[in-house]
Order: sequence, then C-alpha cells, then structure tokens
Amino acid sequence: MPKFLRIGIHQSNVSGYTSKAWWIRRVGSTVFLKWGAVEVHGVGDGRQIHWTIPPREKTVRCGAVQRAKDYVRNAVARRRSHRYEPLTGSIAIKRRPAKLGAELEQVLATILFVDIVRSTEKAARLGDARWTKVMNHYYAAVRRELKTSRGKEVVTTGDGLLATFEAPAAAIQCASAMREAVRTLGLEIRVGLHAGEYKVSGPDVSGLAFHIGARVAAKARAGEVLVSSAVKDLMSESEILFKDRGVHQLKGVPKRWRLYRVGR
Repeated sequence: MPKFLRIGIHQSNVSGYTSKAWWIRRVGSTVFLKWGAVEVHGVGDGRQIHWTIPPREKTVRCGAVQRAKDYVRNAVARRRSHRYEPLTGSIAIKRRPAKLGAELEQVLATILFVDIVRSTEKAARLGDARWTKVMNHYYAAVRRELKTSRGKEVVTTGDGLLATFEAPAAAIQCASAMREAVRTLGLEIRVGLHAGEYKVSGPDVSGLAFHIGARVAAKARAGEVLVSSAVKDLMSESEILFKDRGVHQLKGVPKRWRLYRVGR
C-alpha cells in the first residue's frame, strides 16, 4: 500500500517536525484513503512517524477493478508531483503515556479543529518559499484570533490547529473570525467544533471528545464552521443562528451525531 510523507519546507533529514502523510490501499474495485497531520521523530532508518490526531478517511467505490487501479495510479502520480516522499514503514497513532506522579484531571471544554482547504494543491502551486510565508501569516492570523477569544492552543497539525475554549460562544466567534482573517491571504479553512470532557495529565490531553471534534471538522465544507449537537445544546436560541446539516455517522465514533452549520 503506497504511503507518502510531504516534505514541503523540510528538505533536510531532520527530526521533530510536523508534516502531512497520505496513504492509499486498493481492495478489488474499492479504494481506501487516509491522510492527515503527522509528527516525525528520528532520522534515517530509525525514523518514526505518528498521526498527531486520527487521520481522515475516505472510501471510493470504483465499480470495476481496472477503474480502481487507474484511480490509485493517478492518485499516486499526483502525490509524487506534490513534493511527497514514499514511506516504507507504518504510521501509528501517537500514544502519550501519563507521566509518573501526574494526576489525571477531567475537563469540560469546547474543542476547535481548523485546517486549510486544499493546502497541498496551493503549496504545490506557490512553491516552498512562498508557501512558507503564507503559512507564517496564516498561523499569526489564527493565533491572533485565538488570543482575542481567550482560546487555548493545544497542538498544530501540519496546516491546522487544535484549541480549546471554556465557552462555546467564544469558540464559534473565534472560528468565524479566523475564517474571515485568512481569506485576506487567499485561503479557505474548514472548522469543526465539539463540546465534551477530556483528560489532562501535565501537558498531555486525551479523550474521545478530540476524536469527535476531528470527525466533525472532516465533515465541514470549505469556509464552513460546523458544530456538533453537543455545542448547539449549550447555546441559547438567540445567541447564534444554526442551519441543520443532518445526522451523520462519524468515522470510528459511537452513535450518530446531528451537525449544524453556523449561520443561515
């Protein structure tokens, strides 16, 4: 199964950076894809690559084996032209063991996931030097809005960011402000919000709420701020306008969730 790591601005064989990975597998006439942010540690043969959050997944039913083979061949060819390097090893979900002596704390918060729509195509078109400048402006813009809304940055995910908020209204307002701010850079983002409990142990955080938030973000369209029913239920009727986007089965997440788009 072909796997690729986007090298982007990381041309040298270095350790300890965040990038993107892409994975594809064909079974008969069906093609399975995964992609998302990864952390790279070590160099050479000892290099280890971990998904920083659960990867996004897509299933493509081609209807015929030859069409599936053609799909895979063309998809791989596009990655080779978008500054990816082939991977031979596996990509695992990163597990952070709780530190000895650190107490687990249960926290309730609104979780925000944001990333750039079609970032790979934009990076390939602009080239590494210009894309690096755009990304610097992008992170400055989203962090400025995050600070204004008193959100707490948890981790960056390649071209995205994960943050938490005490109040859902602040998270929604921040997401909308981020969307408008990055449009001045010629970028569109998608944002997903979910409210739930997660565990904190020192600097590490974990919990199903993060997985749900990531899946909500994966359902969002370009320029869309999408929230789970858990977020909407915490809001009063007059605070924010929502449009029902139906009930969805989120990949790998128990039960079905009703999602809402912010704004009419």
